[in-house]
Amino acid sequence: MEYRSLFSPHTLKGLKVRNRIVLPPMVCFGYTDETGIAGPKNFEHYSTRAESGAGLIITEATAVNKDGRAASSQLGIWSDDHIPGLSEITSIVRGHGAVSILQLHHAGLVTPPAVAPVALGPSAEADKPSTRELTVDEIHGIISDFIKGGIRARAAGFDGVELHGAHGYLINQFTNTLWNHRTDEYGGSFENRLRFATEIIEGIKKHCGPEFILGCRIGANTPTLDDGINVAVHYESLGLDYAHISHGGNLQNLPRPPKGFDYNWMVYSGVRVKEKLKIPVIAVNEIKTAERANYLIENGLADFVSVGRPQLADPYWVKHIQQGEEVNACLSCKPRCRWYESSELCPARKKLKEQVY
Repeated sequence: MEYRSLFSPHTLKGLKVRNRIVLPPMVCFGYTDETGIAGPKNFEHYSTRAESGAGLIITEATAVNKDGRAASSQLGIWSDDHIPGLSEITSIVRGHGAVSILQLHHAGLVTPPAVAPVALGPSAEADKPSTRELTVDEIHGIISDFIKGGIRARAAGFDGVELHGAHGYLINQFTNTLWNHRTDEYGGSFENRLRFATEIIEGIKKHCGPEFILGCRIGANTPTLDDGINVAVHYESLGLDYAHISHGGNLQNLPRPPKGFDYNWMVYSGVRVKEKLKIPVIAVNEIKTAERANYLIENGLADFVSVGRPQLADPYWVKHIQQGEEVNACLSCKPRCRWYESSELCPARKKLKEQVY
């Protein structure tokens, strides 16, 4: 099959994206060290996927604050020292014809003790004594960290940034009533709970210019799908350029796809969000074959599709699909993808190495 819809170009804020396939931001633990500076493993990782032909490459969650990392070996953008390594990534990705986006991240309440002894968030969690509520001054400081991260990403040559506003991380925590119990200007009403993200979006747009792409990964169930839709609509009103719909970091209020919808609740959430937005929407999760990806685009259910684990298992997944060749398939490891522990543990990658070597 040719998968014409999947391989059709699309324009994102005036920038031509060669196809609808996205490499989503997936952290490669152990590829860097405590410094957060990108190195050879990062370069090779993004080089192969861009060379293969993915249209949009989103560099993995990159920490805007050293004390807000999700792991000690996470890429960083909290210092100008990170710019040279990140510039190497953008040079590689652009050289292979892909559009380059960097995801800005702060873990908030789920920051591990190995990174910071006390995790900070919109409110402390009663059952976790190692968490603390952020002061207003600290909130302003982290907003500045995100804006500076956008400025550094632009200096490194990225075409834009994506805010990580899903998966129960800090931006998601502020929007979600499950975690945000504040009574000041950053909590309570919908407008107040979104003030943190609003000020980040406005700051990046102000300092990075009108041509710089600004997207957001949005938690659909925050805590309900209706809430997630309202969040996406609000961000669009602020000038967001695309919405990347994922989960909200909790298993409550999961939407139920209608009978006959052949995808999971997360993809269904993306379809529902798309109905309310004019900007492009990226669908994600368990879209593991070209047939399933193409169907979403062909039927107007999504504008882009994130193909994650298949591109981890086979770095040249896109090229193999386009040329009608066999792919090295993701093995859908249970209970969790082994890549999140270490890429060396991925059995599909081990199989591929055995075939090559």
